[in-house]
Amino acid sequence: MRLFAAVLPAPGAVAELRDALAGAPRPDGLRWTAEAGWHFTLAFMGEVPDPLLPDLHARLARAAHRSAPFPLRLHGIGHFGDRALWTGAAGGIDAMRLLAERADAAARRAGVSMEQHRRYTPHLTLARGRPGTDLRPCLDALAGFEGTPWQVDTLSLVRSNLPVSGVPGEQPRYEVVEAWPLAG
Repeated sequence: MRLFAAVLPAPGAVAELRDALAGAPRPDGLRWTAEAGWHFTLAFMGEVPDPLLPDLHARLARAAHRSAPFPLRLHGIGHFGDRALWTGAAGGIDAMRLLAERADAAARRAGVSMEQHRRYTPHLTLARGRPGTDLRPCLDALAGFEGTPWQVDTLSLVRSNLPVSGVPGEQPRYEVVEAWPLAG
């Protein structure tokens, strides 16, 4: 099962972002992500063998139990080269980084083979582009985007179902496998 730990934006944050994007330019070469898939990945685990799942669930539950709820808001716009357009986060970034570290540690201790650990940079991917895509119109249009704060109170374990149909533009589908309240 292909899994990642995530923070999901509140419905109000999703609506604000949807409204902001409605007025943004849509350059050729950009494939926009579906709002049903918007999330902040905390720890990407990749394929997790079924025998590891019970321990992973228990360890993520403990990580959530030790973590306090925190405020967050969608903030600004950024990009990774010409390949990805994203919005960032502001507010309880230190708390979000700590939750990401705890989710990563929980996965490692459960025996999940994780990528090399690196500093967590919160971002929510909005679109992916082909090489050479001009992202400047989007960056300019959304530069001042500031969402309304909401309270992050849940750690989610999400399954990523990759496209299998071969239909151009098909996107992964995400489903929450388990969620734990933050209680620290």
